Amino acid sequence: MGAADHWRRNGFATWLFQPAATGWYPKKSPQPTRPVPVMAEPWPGVPARGRGARARADASWVAVAPGLSPHGLRHSHRTLMEQLGVPAVLADERMGHTDTSVQRRYTHVTADMRKGLVKALTESWERALDARRAMAKGSPVAALDALLKDQ
Repeated sequence: MGAADHWRRNGFATWLFQPAATGWYPKKSPQPTRPVPVMAEPWPGVPARGRGARARADASWVAVAPGLSPHGLRHSHRTLMEQLGVPAVLADERMGHTDTSVQRRYTHVTADMRKGLVKALTESWERALDARRAMAKGSPVAALDALLKDQ
């Protein structure tokens, strides 16, 4: 038997996939459902585990909006990169994916590709801020309010 022959028996999906997809650990008596505490490094965060995990954590994987999980944000980001025409090899690198196909073996990320991605993402961000600014000049969220007023 291999190392992963009984992965379904150990709650792998419940305690790894579900928290990654939803940002919440499921209820387990006596604890209620709770957000997944994460350490900021390495990006995009690694779950803090053990005693005092919440105190050691830098953030949590709680959804930004109902139904918008960290995993959903990954899908949105990948879709945006496709829309911006980002080369697949660069998008895979950014997402942390590995591809061992022959095509990927001979395609490499260049500094110009990275610069182009930064430029495209920055332009997209600035258009989003302009659109938000057109809706209202301020926000009750301090970080967003500062961005809206900084022109």
